[in-house]
Formats: sequence, C-alpha cells, structure tokens
Amino acid sequence: MSARRRLATVVAGVATLVLALSGCLYAQIPPVAPDTGRSLAPQTQGVDEALLPYYGQTLAWSDCGSAGFDCTTVTAPRDYADPSAGDLTLSVIRHRATSGEPLGSLLTNPGGPGVSGVDTVRDSLGLVADEALTRSYDVIGFDPRGVGQSTAVTCFDDAGMDRFLYDIPPGARGSDERDAALEQRAADFADACEANSDGILPYISTENAARDMDLLRAVLGDAKLNYLGFSYGSFLGTTYAGLFPERVGRMVLDGGIDPSLPGSESGLAQAVGFENALRAFMADCLTTSECPFSGTVDDAMNDLSNLLARVDARPLAGGDGRQLGADSLVTSIVAALYSDQSWPYLRAALADVQNGDASVAFQLADFYNGRIDGRYADNTMQALRAYNCIDYPDEGDDDDPALQAALEEQAPVVAPYWIGPDPCAAWPAPPTGTREAITAPGSPPIVVLGTTGDPATPYSEAQALADQLSQGVLVTYVGEGHLAYNKGDSCVNSAVDDYLLAGTVPAEGLRCE
Repeated sequence: MSARRRLATVVAGVATLVLALSGCLYAQIPPVAPDTGRSLAPQTQGVDEALLPYYGQTLAWSDCGSAGFDCTTVTAPRDYADPSAGDLTLSVIRHRATSGEPLGSLLTNPGGPGVSGVDTVRDSLGLVADEALTRSYDVIGFDPRGVGQSTAVTCFDDAGMDRFLYDIPPGARGSDERDAALEQRAADFADACEANSDGILPYISTENAARDMDLLRAVLGDAKLNYLGFSYGSFLGTTYAGLFPERVGRMVLDGGIDPSLPGSESGLAQAVGFENALRAFMADCLTTSECPFSGTVDDAMNDLSNLLARVDARPLAGGDGRQLGADSLVTSIVAALYSDQSWPYLRAALADVQNGDASVAFQLADFYNGRIDGRYADNTMQALRAYNCIDYPDEGDDDDPALQAALEEQAPVVAPYWIGPDPCAAWPAPPTGTREAITAPGSPPIVVLGTTGDPATPYSEAQALADQLSQGVLVTYVGEGHLAYNKGDSCVNSAVDDYLLAGTVPAEGLRCE
C-alpha cells in the first residue's frame, strides 16, 4: 500500500527585503477611533469565571538588558475549555514607546509558525515596527505556546535535527522503500516530541495561541487588541478576529493567508508561488555575468531541473560530512526566494553546485532551518510541525490525481520535491483545526497586505482573505519577495502607519507600485 501523501507547506517568518520607494493616494474614509481603553489594570470584562485567575494576573516586568526593553512571563491554561488540565508559560518582551503617552500595546507576530517573537523584537525591532510605531506604541513580542522561551515543544537534540532535516533516505524518489523510510523518520520525530514536550502537544494550536493573545491583551491593560502580524502571524490574527471580533482594535495582516484553503491546495499555491519566484530570479540572473545559466528563462529552468535531478542521483559532500541531496538544495533555493536581496547568494550557490561545491547551498539551507555552526538556535522547525499537525485536518488517504497533475503542470521544476508521505500521519495528537472562511462580523476594518510576487503567502490568498473578512481592506504591493511592510516602500508603510497611528483606513483597491 502506498503511503499517504501530501503537498508540502513551506512557511517561514519575516524575511529582510528592501524595495524601491513609491507614492500612493488615500481616499477620504472616516478614521477608526482609537478605542483602546487602555488601563493599568487587567481587563476582565466578559471573561468566563473559570479564566478570571489568568485574566486577572498582575505582570512583573524586569529589565531585558537593553535600553527600552523589559520582559515578563504570563501564565496561561493549557486548555481554555478545561483550565484544570494545567498551565503553561508565555514569554513576553516589551519595547516601551519612546515618545509621550503610548496609544497602547501593539502585539506582533513574525510568522512561522514557530518563529520567536521575543527574539525578533529584541534583536530586530526594525523588522516589525518602524520608528513611527515605536514612538507611539509599546511594541509587544511574545513566543507563542510551544515556541522558544515559552513552554516549548522539544523533540530532537542538534544531532537528531541534523539527521531529521538533512539525511537522505534510501531508495528512488517516490518508491515504497523511500516512502517507508520517510514515514519512519516522521514517526521517530513524533515519538521524540511526545516524550520530551511534557504533554503539551494536544494544546499547540493556532486557536489556543489566539486565545493567548486575548489573555495578553487583557493583562497588558488594553480593552482592544492592536496587532501587526506577518506571514503565519496573519493567520494567527485572523483567527483572533474570528474568535473575538468585538475586541479587535487596529489590525494589520501582512502576507494574508486564506483560512478556508485546504492544506493540499495551500501547498499547491505555494509550489506555484516558488516556481514563479524562480522564474523571476532566472529572468534577473540571465542579465548578469555571474549567472550559471544561459539562454531563455525556459532554458534556464530546464537546466535547473537537470541540476536537481543530478544532485538527487549523486548528492554532494559538504565540508562537515553532510550530504547535499535535492531536498536540501530545494530548501536552499526556497530560502533565497524569500527576498530578491538574496538572489546573488542563490546565483553563487547554484554556480558552485554545478561545480560540485555544496558550501553556499548548505549556508542557505542552514539559514532556513535555523542552524548555526552545527547547533540550532531555536525550536522553530519543531514548533512548526506541532502547529501544522494540529491546525490542518486530515484530508484522507487517497492521492488526488488532479492535484498532482496541477502541481506538475504549474510548477514542473519544484514538483518532484514537493510531495511525500504525510508528516503528520504519526503525530501523537489528533488535528483539531478546521479550514473555513473567517468573516469576523462586527470587527472594525482589518487591513490585509498582499505582495504580487510573494512565493510563501501567495497574493491570491491575501485577496481571498480580504474578501472573506466582513471589514477586510486589501493593500496590494506590486513586487517580488515575501511580505510588504517595512521593506522600504513608502506607500505601504504610510498605509500601515496611518491606520495604526491615526485610524485612517487605506483607500479601497490601493496599489503600491
């Protein structure tokens, strides 16, 4: 019997991207009033009595070691439906507003699922909030449940993660032997996660993380949630809006994700997104003297297919003993396609691989996987699996020939490396998530940003999300790479800042070019 197979879902956090400045115009839409109702006291109005001990807790802030930052922890229930199931801890960082009385708290999430919001705000505040926002808001980063310094999903040690992410399974691609080895690898990983995560796996879901955000809102003293979410963080924000539309303040979702799209269709959309991003890369590459390819874009894509097949058949040895197979090479390609500023590294990696050198490709793959000098800086790749296996419902055991045909037709270069045995088949906790439209009736306007050339969160999903939300407002950035805000485009930044700071709703159909 063939293994249950599913399309890959490639998700990551904020990628650095610098874009050209452009101008834009705003229609005269009445602004959203700053209904934050901020207080120094926890906000417990409308909270279930069983949750009052959590919503009523007082925070003890301490210095984080850098000027302007302080940190705390918040206790949350493992199970909001049954608080007696035990507690977990959320790690929180705050960058205090630098000018005057803050408008309130601005919660942020950099994506993943699994990227540390604490590390991102502490180490790269400029990625999530520009100077205008840091002047006026207390910018809040937090590690969602299961992530980083919060009560974390723990699976393999560093050596185990190397084997899990980089080892090449036996057998030909698509063979029963290879699929069985991949299934065993996924089962071993799941067993380790269950053994080392102290029983939290059933509770690591986006719905619970969204409920944690409402808890954070309350203990921070804000009547409404002001929020700026990126990539997966847009799905987290959308989920919050669906649960608590009346508690939404000013919300911006960059790299919108369609919550109604099944995992298989989302994987297809991402495959097509990265295929198209590869074509954009090739068009640029062919104009440079450093490009390892020649001819037309189609010629270059065909040559890349041949290179991937060659590496699949004969992996390259790295300097540390690891073998670069086609899967790791695809990971390195994907990593570089998050930003056109990384395209020179991708040119170098592919040129070196053609000459038998895997070093730059490994650098890109290691960057994507959070691997630094043989160690893993965080548990992003472990938390990512935990969230996805709970959030995405099982779509069944049968292959979908139509989906496979669409993948091969629309993404022929990446298609052979985009499908495999279901990595969640052996997960110890059953999925509890659903894939359905979220409308958030009664919320104020929610601004959704979509980038036309975004490979990881395709523009079509941002369009769908903005259409689904009862008060969705789409802002389009015409450009390449993942995400739009705070990447150097004045039109996008003005739209976001004017909304978060003054409540000015972007014009319907606003395009930033």
